[in-house]
Amino acid sequence: MLLEALGSAVLGLALAWIAAQRLPHRLPARALVLSTGVAGALFGAFVTHSALGAVGLLVILLGALVVAAASLSLLLRPAERFRRRSATA
Repeated sequence: MLLEALGSAVLGLALAWIAAQRLPHRLPARALVLSTGVAGALFGAFVTHSALGAVGLLVILLGALVVAAASLSLLLRPAERFRRRSATA
């Protein structure tokens, strides 16, 4: 269980770091992005382990990766080129 938690935290941190490197203009502060990635991965590992039991490390890490990616996607802001301006502006 400790290996699952440590592995998922490292995986979430790596995913958040990659997202912060590739999309700095669409994400908020780097500290928020990194902490959201780690927290999402830990929560994903917890939910996967609770739902499926001790099925294997790779399955738990896959669940952690999915929930971390979903958590990070909630932080994305729209790109500037797709923003519409109101008629009064």
